[in-house]
Amino acid sequence: MNKKRFILGSGELYIKEYTGEIPEDDVLEVSENKIGSISGGATLEYKPSFYRVEDDLGTVKEDLLTAEEITLKSGLLAPNMGFAAFSAPTARVSGPTPETRKRITRIGGIANADGKNYIVRFLHKSTADPGYKLRATIVGVNTSGFSLGFLKDKETIVDLTFSAQPMDETGTLVMLDEPDEPAG
Repeated sequence: MNKKRFILGSGELYIKEYTGEIPEDDVLEVSENKIGSISGGATLEYKPSFYRVEDDLGTVKEDLLTAEEITLKSGLLAPNMGFAAFSAPTARVSGPTPETRKRITRIGGIANADGKNYIVRFLHKSTADPGYKLRATIVGVNTSGFSLGFLKDKETIVDLTFSAQPMDETGTLVMLDEPDEPAG
């Protein structure tokens, strides 16, 4: 029997500094790499750019792929400022110390840019088919910055946009990994 699947629901977001290779799922998908809870879902977007070659008479038309862009966007329910370390390339985090029990995050100063890239993994687990896990993995940086809204009647959500960079010598921008057959 051919069981149909529909992707429904959000997922989890994992981030780890990129050191040249993508770790196995059980190494990446651990609690210390989970950045918090997603709020408002996540969106993976692919945008190709084409250049159209066309003659004056309209008899020759050809579209040539000139560029590709992939972004992964998500809202993060921010329990603290821990997200700043991977959200701002100039972030510097110190502490906490036993004396102050404070963690201080400083952001700013182009000379402080760390040049780090991150593995960003969105993991969707189906509630209808527990064996189905869809993984979207990119290597990139947060290119949207962030804003913090402090509202009297709403939790703080940080919107992040990670722009993909090639993760291998063939120019791969995203890996989509899913099981081929339904579980069961």
